[in-house]
Amino acid sequence: MEHVLNCTGYEMLAENIVKADGYYLYDDMGKRYMDFESGVWSIALGHCNKEFNQALKNQMDQILHLGFRYTSSLVEVAAKDVLETLQPFRGKCVFLCSGSEAVEFAVKAAKHIINGKKLLTFDLSYLSAYGQSGTKDSRDWCKLDLMKCTQCTIQDACSSCSVIEDIPFEEIGAFVFEPGNSSGLVLLPPKILVQEIEKRVKAAKGIVVVDEVTTGIGRTGKWYGFQHYDMKPDIVAMGKGIGNGYPVSVAAVDENIADRLAKDGFKHSQSHQNDGLGSAAASSVIQIIKENDLIEKADKNGQYLMQGLEKLKSRTGVIKEVRGVGLMLGIEFRAEAASVLNRAFDFLVEKGLLVGYNPRFHFMRFYPALTTSREDMDYLLSCLEEALQV
Repeated sequence: MEHVLNCTGYEMLAENIVKADGYYLYDDMGKRYMDFESGVWSIALGHCNKEFNQALKNQMDQILHLGFRYTSSLVEVAAKDVLETLQPFRGKCVFLCSGSEAVEFAVKAAKHIINGKKLLTFDLSYLSAYGQSGTKDSRDWCKLDLMKCTQCTIQDACSSCSVIEDIPFEEIGAFVFEPGNSSGLVLLPPKILVQEIEKRVKAAKGIVVVDEVTTGIGRTGKWYGFQHYDMKPDIVAMGKGIGNGYPVSVAAVDENIADRLAKDGFKHSQSHQNDGLGSAAASSVIQIIKENDLIEKADKNGQYLMQGLEKLKSRTGVIKEVRGVGLMLGIEFRAEAASVLNRAFDFLVEKGLLVGYNPRFHFMRFYPALTTSREDMDYLLSCLEEALQV
């Protein structure tokens, strides 16, 4: 790949993938890999899902691209499909190209509404690769140290905790919440903490934005990660899984905010906004998930994989913590077992298993497709157990 600029910061594990089928990848030498990262956490239905691909092929024969001055009813259908997964949320959608763009749109809309106030988020929230949501400039943002809360032993005292009391809620106009991915570290904020923040922000007439780019579309065993927190968001950004590998994202805004944006003449436009093919992709993903009960399966299979990882923890002695929800799972190794983690990762690649890996935080991650079988989860667990023998 001498003519390709690789600036992702990740090492290349497979140089020439020539075929993908489900969550299997094949290189030009015939080696098969199981993709337990779902590409970049995007392949909710598996690679080259036949029903999904056929829906895109059918749409390609009709119309791919739509303009600012002409549209198609399929965009309205897709918006209704998305909003149905968010019930009782009611509002409107805009279709964009990437998760980062959807979050950036959500933040842009929120800033328009909150009129100069600051945005609050957890310090480990990724949110976006660029823009206001990517830089999180301290002039516009307040950041809460999530580590202080995930390691807290007093889980019922958030209302009087100094961490909460130190937040200047009188200056906060919006809470931008990422429900647990935390840059791939699978740190799940305590429910009582999130609810306390939401209560205080809304008491101050603020709004709640949820970044569901990674945690949405069944990843956590529910349609959206925020549903584990009994929240009522005002804006929801989604991406990755909603396109099953096709670059489409969505920002859904509450009907009251949509009316306010329209009344104020709020503008945002880009070349592939509300495009035909992206809208068809989103509708197809939602339909396939519903027809195959993949949300329920993700929940049950996530519990199954979690139990297997917990057994590994008790048997090996090198794992500090197993954490996650649904099919967003990870294991944190003990610091003194860093060499075991490194060796295990190399062993898994050799066995044809692609998993997440963060040596800085002694962490290994598993974000498989919603279609992954328990048989292949068992293969992962058996390879892991072999790799962790010390």
